[in-house]
Amino acid sequence: MTTSKQILALLRSHIDDDNEQFLSVALQVAASEARKGHNKLATELRDVVEKARTQKNKKLARPVPLAQPRGDLGELVSVSYSDTRLSAMVLTDTLAERLKRITIEHRQRHRLAEHGLTPRRKILLIGPPGAGKTMTASALAGELKLPLFTVVFESLITRFMGETASKLRLLFEAMRQTDGVYFFDEFDAIGSRRSDTNDVGEIRRVLNSFLQLLENDDSDGLIIAATNHPELLDPALFRRFDDVIEYAMPTPDIAKGILKRRLATFETKGIDWDKAVEASGSLSQADLSRIADEAAKRSVLDDRFSITLADIQAAVLDRQHSPRT
Repeated sequence: MTTSKQILALLRSHIDDDNEQFLSVALQVAASEARKGHNKLATELRDVVEKARTQKNKKLARPVPLAQPRGDLGELVSVSYSDTRLSAMVLTDTLAERLKRITIEHRQRHRLAEHGLTPRRKILLIGPPGAGKTMTASALAGELKLPLFTVVFESLITRFMGETASKLRLLFEAMRQTDGVYFFDEFDAIGSRRSDTNDVGEIRRVLNSFLQLLENDDSDGLIIAATNHPELLDPALFRRFDDVIEYAMPTPDIAKGILKRRLATFETKGIDWDKAVEASGSLSQADLSRIADEAAKRSVLDDRFSITLADIQAAVLDRQHSPRT
């Protein structure tokens, strides 16, 4: 990779407030200097990066009382702090604009309140697996610098009458007390149609409870639900969300953008990107990111700093032969 590309990658990560990417590029610079025989400079760069990461970990290790779920709530959600940003995602212009609008409205909710308006904060994401729904929840949490609370459905859904609805009420009470992004993945587990002939009374009661809690919720955080099966959702749910955002499998241009961005810190000028995209077939965004990472690993372990089409094709082949869940 040329010096100009390194500088460009550093500037982009700095502008995007992506500290981890910034430090990763700095390590790439150190490796490049070491290959040129500038061992002292390479060592100094690695030491600075290690110091920066140590300081960052210390900051993250400091307790944040409001963001640490305890008691029964601790079994219902897992909490994390995201460094992901929307800029790390390769999105269509329409999708990028819709997600950006959510962050703008949330950041300026006090201005909206002065005019009796409320921001979009109840969001439903629908689309195939690996299309970017989970990453979107993480990116919105990172953009807004809020903790990400992911609902653990194994603990939420129980076989005991009334217990699931009680746990849902506990969750919504937590939303009022603690600002954050609350993520309900695989939402069809509780959002199934009430008219489903295979449904049981308890699930209908759970859905009714969720609908009522969602409609009455006036907390400040984001509620994000995601499903791979929108056809299973009760129609009443769609009316309760402020925004319904649909994801699709990546187009060739999006696929190319994912691979290029993921491999931005490597030399890639020899790659025929059209052939790389053609080799990837109809894989999801998540799969494409993994393919790029695998191609990068091959380059690093071979003591190269360039990615070839063969690296990507081999990574695609490995991914296609991997067991899928």
